[in-house]
Amino acid sequence: MTHTARRIGRSLALVLPVVLVLSGTLAVSAVPWAGQGAGTQMLTASSTDVSTRAKSRAPQDILRDQLLAELQEKDPAVALTHLQREVENRPSLAKHCMSIARALGAAAVDRFGPTRAQSFSRPVCDTSFAYGVLHAS
Repeated sequence: MTHTARRIGRSLALVLPVVLVLSGTLAVSAVPWAGQGAGTQMLTASSTDVSTRAKSRAPQDILRDQLLAELQEKDPAVALTHLQREVENRPSLAKHCMSIARALGAAAVDRFGPTRAQSFSRPVCDTSFAYGVLHAS
């Protein structure tokens, strides 16, 4: 009797997991959000009736966008002057100064061309503006 019970137990140990996995797969594929038919509606990550707050942007990203807009409206010299003042007023922005100045340099090349953009170069943030101009050229 012990031998027969052991054999049945081994057979169940091999067959039962396979049956459970297959039945679970069939159960999941039968739910409406699995998208079987053309008439089923898929769940989406965004919806028009959801009102959630957008993540606040980092101060350096806001400053970069403001200075890039200013560069387009005026010229790179004005944007570089404002960058220098912002870094002096808010020292926490100093670690982002070089990346902002490089972005301004690349934007200046797009707007004015490499030769004219280089003429706006200043020693703001270790001449990162000039590096941005050079890299974008």
